[in-house]
Amino acid sequence: MSTRPWIVDDALWELIKPLLLPWPERSPGHRPVNDRLCLQGIFYVLVNDIAWQLLPLELGFGSGQTWCLRLDRWEQAGVFRRLTPSSARACVMS
Repeated sequence: MSTRPWIVDDALWELIKPLLLPWPERSPGHRPVNDRLCLQGIFYVLVNDIAWQLLPLELGFGSGQTWCLRLDRWEQAGVFRRLTPSSARACVMS
């Protein structure tokens, strides 16, 4: 197992990436944090059992608020419901 279990490897990313909604071309505000990095931030907080507000910005995963909003967007879109346990297990086993 990796010493950094929050890292989203290529196999897991290829499984999740097609499920994510593309960002609108003309979103207001700053350019959004890369989805893969944002997902790694979510995993970092879960693995380390810290409050999302304590996510270290120096890791480059965006702020806790950024990924909290992204997580909500993905949840509303049904991303995690479409990610089946068997497909995730197959990814982890490879």
